[in-house]
Amino acid sequence: MLIDFDLTGRKAVVTGAGRGIGKGIALALAEAGADVGVTSLGETNAARVAQEITALGRRGFGWAVDGTRVEPMENLVPRILAELGPVDILVNCIGDSIRGAIAPGTAGDPHVMTESDWHHVVDINLTQAFVGCHAFGPHFLERRQGCVINVSGSAAFRASVLQTAYAAAKSGLTQFTTSLALEWAPHGIRVNAIAPGSFPDPEQLTEEAWQLRQERDTPNIPLKRFGMTREVGLLAVYLSSNAASYVTGQTVGIDGGRSLR
Repeated sequence: MLIDFDLTGRKAVVTGAGRGIGKGIALALAEAGADVGVTSLGETNAARVAQEITALGRRGFGWAVDGTRVEPMENLVPRILAELGPVDILVNCIGDSIRGAIAPGTAGDPHVMTESDWHHVVDINLTQAFVGCHAFGPHFLERRQGCVINVSGSAAFRASVLQTAYAAAKSGLTQFTTSLALEWAPHGIRVNAIAPGSFPDPEQLTEEAWQLRQERDTPNIPLKRFGMTREVGLLAVYLSSNAASYVTGQTVGIDGGRSLR
């Protein structure tokens, strides 16, 4: 076994981990030996993932919080530190998208984004990383150690129609990551990002919907399949481990080659 990838004794917080990619990351970190706390907007999903972490033999915790706002997250941090202990790894994984045109008159007459839509997409994909780092930053800086992973998306590299707000937020997250990596490097804290491509969550889809998405989307992916959320988790394990101790400020794509086209 390569002990460089072992996370035994470390403690991680994964925001937005009630389902999907966040859940996949949380479970992989636990498999690698970390105790893991997850946040979700709803308490039910957070508690369910915490139970799955516990079933893997690690300590699991779940908390409900709006991770796009500073005050709720700052209020939760003391409880997280009291229950989980000193945090070594922070994964900011809240995200969502609303397709829409920027202004009326676009071909095809699509949904036109409102001001509320725009702020929602930017806050849930970009501001959430600021919130997590702002809330946990004093803890990391005081300890002079820590690892942050921001979950971005392939839209950071590859634009698509009617995804302007989402692409702007994900591209902004890339520069947020590089800038914060420089800011915190003198304090021994590493900051990286992962940019997943197509990782639909089978738990959120019917079998028919899953099949339809495969038929529609996988022909455009060079490796001809969707990604599995655990695969993002394995990349997060690497970036969290001693194996990546010389890696900071990077956004690593994991998209089956889709961003190459």
